[in-house]
Amino acid sequence: MKKFNIRKVLDGLTAVSSPSPSPQLGAKENELIPETLQSEHFQLCKTVRHGFPYQPSSMAFDPVQKILAIGTQSGALRLFGRPGVECYCQHESGAAVIQLQFLINEGALVSALADDSIHLWNLRQKRPAVLHSLKFNKERITFCHLPFQSKWLYIGSERGNIHIVNVESFTLSGYTIMWNKAIELSSKAHPGPVVHISDNPMDEGKLIIGFEAGIVVLWDLKSKRADYRYTYDEAIHSVAWHHEGKQFICSHSDGTLTIWNIKSPAKPAQTITPHGKQPKDGKKPEPCKPILKVEYKTTRAGDPFMIFSGGLSYDTVGRRPCLTVMHGKSTAVLEMDYPIVDFLTLCETPYPNDFQEPYAVVVLLEKDLVVIDLAQNGYPIFENPYPMMIHESPVTCCEYLADCPVDLIPALYSVGSRQKRQGYSKKEWPISGGNWGLGTQSYPEIIITGHADGSVKFWDASAIMLQVLYKLKTAKVFEKARCKEEKPSTEIVDEDPFAIQLMSWCPESRMLCVAGVSAHVIIYRFSKQEITTEVVQLLEVRLQYELNDLESPEGGGDQTPAPPTPSTSPSPQTTAPQTHTSTSSNSSDGIRDNIPCLKVRSSPLKQSPGYQVELVVQLVWVSGEPPQQISSLAINSSYGLVVFGNSNGLAVVDYLQKTVLLNMGTMELYGTNDPYQRQPRSPRKSRQPSGGLCDINEGSATSEDRCKSPTSDNRDNSFSRSRSSSVTSIDKEAREAITSFYFCETYNRKADSGVTPSLWVGTSLGTILAISLNMPPAGEQRLLQPVIVSPCGTLVRLKGSILRMAFLDSTGSFLPSAFEPWYEPNAPANGEERDKVRKRRPVSVSPSTSQELNENQYAVVCSEKQAKVISLPSQTCVFKHNITETSFVLRADVVQMNTGISVACFCANGHIMTLSLPGLRPLLDVNYLPLTDMRIARTFCFTNLGQALYLTSPTEIQRITYSQEVCENLQEMLGELFTPVETPEAPNRGFFKGLFGGGAQSLDREELFGESGAGKAPRSLAQHIPGPGGIEGMKGAASGIVGDLARARIALDERGQKLSEVEERTAAMMASADAFSKHAHEMMLKCKDKKWYQF
Repeated sequence: MKKFNIRKVLDGLTAVSSPSPSPQLGAKENELIPETLQSEHFQLCKTVRHGFPYQPSSMAFDPVQKILAIGTQSGALRLFGRPGVECYCQHESGAAVIQLQFLINEGALVSALADDSIHLWNLRQKRPAVLHSLKFNKERITFCHLPFQSKWLYIGSERGNIHIVNVESFTLSGYTIMWNKAIELSSKAHPGPVVHISDNPMDEGKLIIGFEAGIVVLWDLKSKRADYRYTYDEAIHSVAWHHEGKQFICSHSDGTLTIWNIKSPAKPAQTITPHGKQPKDGKKPEPCKPILKVEYKTTRAGDPFMIFSGGLSYDTVGRRPCLTVMHGKSTAVLEMDYPIVDFLTLCETPYPNDFQEPYAVVVLLEKDLVVIDLAQNGYPIFENPYPMMIHESPVTCCEYLADCPVDLIPALYSVGSRQKRQGYSKKEWPISGGNWGLGTQSYPEIIITGHADGSVKFWDASAIMLQVLYKLKTAKVFEKARCKEEKPSTEIVDEDPFAIQLMSWCPESRMLCVAGVSAHVIIYRFSKQEITTEVVQLLEVRLQYELNDLESPEGGGDQTPAPPTPSTSPSPQTTAPQTHTSTSSNSSDGIRDNIPCLKVRSSPLKQSPGYQVELVVQLVWVSGEPPQQISSLAINSSYGLVVFGNSNGLAVVDYLQKTVLLNMGTMELYGTNDPYQRQPRSPRKSRQPSGGLCDINEGSATSEDRCKSPTSDNRDNSFSRSRSSSVTSIDKEAREAITSFYFCETYNRKADSGVTPSLWVGTSLGTILAISLNMPPAGEQRLLQPVIVSPCGTLVRLKGSILRMAFLDSTGSFLPSAFEPWYEPNAPANGEERDKVRKRRPVSVSPSTSQELNENQYAVVCSEKQAKVISLPSQTCVFKHNITETSFVLRADVVQMNTGISVACFCANGHIMTLSLPGLRPLLDVNYLPLTDMRIARTFCFTNLGQALYLTSPTEIQRITYSQEVCENLQEMLGELFTPVETPEAPNRGFFKGLFGGGAQSLDREELFGESGAGKAPRSLAQHIPGPGGIEGMKGAASGIVGDLARARIALDERGQKLSEVEERTAAMMASADAFSKHAHEMMLKCKDKKWYQF
């Protein structure tokens, strides 16, 4: 444990440079503040990514390992096993993944990218890595095919040629199929790119090649010539084999399917237009939309399945994308919510020459993953266990809580489980590969996401998993406009009027408060019982900017403000809560006044168990000017108060008595000591931009450079927005916005001898002001007597907008805000238990170790530019640290680590930093992620025990850790993708088929494609790049003798594994030979006495 002696620090520092923490004069000599956190406790790394892969482009499935892989347009790779086993990888180039192929049951995957490179991924380690890459220089890759249990990968190109790659060494074979040799004189024109390659299920020596222009070629690999060519006058999109290898099916651009017998190339055996209208005169049916993919799967017991995407008739305008399942005489058209990217049929066998027995279809949509059960009538879908619907409505804000109360997750799960949809398949989720990690992380974690449609979702995020617990729809509180014409003109946003902007949550009491973009605040209580609320309680607040052209002072900012109007009176307002007969009015000249932006519903509201609305607070239009959006929000369950602020001022609401206690402009909070010179302004006429997440005007709020908000800098347009839940810019009219709040029991004045309930307020000009809260006695008196609220003036100033405040006791330990434990609000009113639990539990302030100094608390304050530690009650700044000069902090949180507390900051320049407390020593500074998107700024949040998250794309949450301990344990916590599974036995060929050549024909590909048989490929064609994951299973690049030993051990293991495989194969061959000799002997005995003519 390191002791900080302020005297020694002062002696050693004569001139303090700006990036270093600077202890301030005035601290007592013998004050010792222990600090336990050191820089070695911090390390930054990504942990896990949740959600739906953004902009998916391809998909593959390993039928033995039961692992699903999805590639995206940005080169990302997401791998999914059983629920809770998932992995994210990224191709360095960032090019789109056009195709994926598993080496089935080998723990490897081949990816083909739009930049004409192919990569081999090793999945036998917890974090997959690229073993080899091959970059084509002269050819564009269009299609890949890797036969089951083969090491030779076929690659089709845009020019129509086919190259062959050895996936073990990632080298090109000299064997090439040139397009002109494949089609010869069957077509005068170029056949177009290769759109399909696959070998005949019954004869590995025959390869079917589909060209886009409509030509299919059956190629004999041994004789290096085409056996048959099949020509159709419509472009081909895909080809699929019947498992017996005698027929194949093609899908075409006019919505037709053609079925061909391989020995009848003249015309298709059958032509179907599944969705075409059949004319009565026997003519061809009308053309339909292209069938983009078809799969042909057989069953032992019944008719084959033909499954395809697309092919709808052109007159179905507005029809949703469909997947069609044809089975015997039935045709099922399954509508999808989003366009289909790809689909795969899951079958019982990995062998293409056996009855396929399909049991499910995985459909990859642009924004969802759907799995259809083929075995049940009506083709129900499986319930998706992955957290893929984070983006069901766009995420507008996030909160993250690690180490929350242990009863929270079960409580949320119990109310959320009643919200589940019915009608899912009864079967187990079919993507079930991999094993869970053995995480030692045992504390509960919750993520809350606010959405554009007004919904709030609670997620269980414990042990690097993610599962939705409960969904709250806040829009239910408001009336819905029935049609466009009826849409009220009072809305201040063009779309998503219910979007959630800020959330404040007290996990102990389970009280929740949300602020929406339409300048509304809703307070919720948690209950396990269903209730019906006859009238939703509503408060309407006039929060207006207090200066106007007539009464604004022209001189210095220290003049007395204009006399407050009744609506901005600092005295407590005891107005009863309004019902819906609001005093809203449109005056004769059309100026809107006293009108809220949304209309609260007037009919009774049935509230299910879970979060139930307690009170709605709405800001109203004032003299034709719309209310400003809310920039800060806080709730305290111990005091029963909610406070919110915007660029006009703040309002304190008592949600127990349903009254507004304080409604005050920011300038009035200063009293007569306002340091800023404020300019008069005129009412704003224009509508506000939607959502509060779009561009807003930003400008200098004061002539004093030292107080100039960084939001006023002329920055790139991507930054000129309302940046995070606690940061709101000030417009050019010199408004000072309220940016943060903190409820605490502290010293508001230097002369205070004891702590009192208080509210600290931070503004966009870097000022912290205090408001004293005089609370009535707990119990019944709390509901009868008013809370007295009185501003105490300015405490401290910092550079930049205030982001975060927290309090430490005299030993440097964190002081949490007061809270009230949760109780069931709908329990019988006379219950004794309820009265016991309802008594307020105030914060217990730790006994001071330095009583004689009369310094009992420390306030930690962080702004966009700097952090300060203030000693209380003396209000002396004991430590100061300038976090950044050239950028600004987007998010700051005071976080509890295992061995202490620190300040964690995320800057707009991408740096993640941590500072010790109370000394503000820099402990971590990593240039992690430049701010490229406002979504990151809006959703980034730190929480306790070294956890943090942000939305890395509109559909995905990225979790990171800044804790050394979590980084070290991460390898154990991650799931295993690859698990040793025996490959199923090959289908039995039967004795006579084997004897007379009726079964599957094998091919010695090594002899055909190897260097001895085919020679070397031209070097200029492709360039081999060894990957960083070349040594299987090794963590990092081991060096020295340890690395050599590890490599030798792995090589021995692999050799031993190969030897055991050889032994197994030899034993199988011997058994086969024994069986053959036995059959031959039996035949001989049967036939011994027969004459030749009796056979």
